[in-house]
Amino acid sequence: MLLRIYFFSFSSILDIVVYTTKLNQKQPFVNFNRNDRIMSNKIWTDVNLMTMDDNGSAYGLITDGAIVQKNGVIVWLGRNIDLPTHYHFEKIRCNGAFMTPGLIDSHTHLIYGGNRIDEYEQRLNGVSYEEIAKAGGGILSTVNATRAATEDELVKSGLKRLGYLLAEGVTTIEIKSGYGLDTKNEIKMLRAAKKLGRISNVDVITTFLGAHALPPEYKGNSKGYIDLIVEEMLPKIAELGLADAVDGFCENIGFTYDEIERVFSAASKLGFKLKLHAEQLSDQQGATLAAKYGALSADHLEHLSEESIIEMGKSGTVAVLLPGAFYTLRETKLPPTNALRKRKIPIAIATDSNPGSSPVLSLKLMINMASTLFRLTPEEAIMAVTKNAAQALGLNDRGILKPGLKADMVLWDISHPAELAYQVGGAQTLSVIKNGDIISKNA
Repeated sequence: MLLRIYFFSFSSILDIVVYTTKLNQKQPFVNFNRNDRIMSNKIWTDVNLMTMDDNGSAYGLITDGAIVQKNGVIVWLGRNIDLPTHYHFEKIRCNGAFMTPGLIDSHTHLIYGGNRIDEYEQRLNGVSYEEIAKAGGGILSTVNATRAATEDELVKSGLKRLGYLLAEGVTTIEIKSGYGLDTKNEIKMLRAAKKLGRISNVDVITTFLGAHALPPEYKGNSKGYIDLIVEEMLPKIAELGLADAVDGFCENIGFTYDEIERVFSAASKLGFKLKLHAEQLSDQQGATLAAKYGALSADHLEHLSEESIIEMGKSGTVAVLLPGAFYTLRETKLPPTNALRKRKIPIAIATDSNPGSSPVLSLKLMINMASTLFRLTPEEAIMAVTKNAAQALGLNDRGILKPGLKADMVLWDISHPAELAYQVGGAQTLSVIKNGDIISKNA
């Protein structure tokens, strides 16, 4: 298959283009050039539409359907027999394939240096995640590798990871900082994430996660580090416009409720949206704090209390479940899925792609794991990477197939909607469509 190569203006990007060329020799065609968008007008016919919208049918399904997009936006969808005749656009016959909204990965740490394969081995030999962290491993080992990497090196490695996610249907991704832990390197990470969004066909939402771990130079001085975040990092990042949201790690090996509240209070005054790592290893009432500040989401939640669930219901905070970390860390306490359902809390799932606790590059696999491990129904699991994932990022222009929303779509080689949760592996993705144009496809 012919692969086009594009040249970009920033420093050392030729290395990234060459790297992408090698990457794509092993993957389906992926067009990483954001500037090559044609935004052509198309009609997709003979397609089963899993709209994920509330139209009274499971999956919002419209069988034998058609969808019309113009200038990157959906302008009509419905049954083939009802297709208006005044649209004189290019027609693409889908031969009975299924189409979903573009997948949204709402929680990742995709930008980082190095890897943590040695810690993976340690955990398999019986060392706990907490023991590794307290011994100077865990997040801090990635901090050292990330600080040593250049911005272009972070972009280059991040682009490789992004390619795998895109090829499986991801059209929007959230990327957190949190492995720099000083002003210079947190900014470097956020700039690298923003650069990925500029050079790729994937929309990148950036989140500042300075309160991820205590850096070595602030050992024993968490107050001093929170002071740095509040007084220097947050204002500077707001000034540079590098982050869409602010996150924190509220945990017994992270930061306390009161410390995260200081960060949230300062971030709110600067106009940032909020998210929170909460209740992964213990119940610190982080989800209650997230709800108090109207956070978009609280994430992980294995140790979530009924009290926090009630508060999340009041605030509209989305529960983001992360089966990759649960699986990798061999956790046994399941998140309270039934209680979340009972309180009608929207549930999203994400890869939590990171080098330590979730080295995952398949959101499609997370759909299966969420169904198998967390007992989500296939419909709930697909909703969790489309409609609810958009809500977890505060995005109201995507996540369902509906006129007026972005024409971000995925065409699947499946015979039933639940097959997306049922099958593990295999090339189910036929085409990934961003703003109405195909950006990745299988032969």
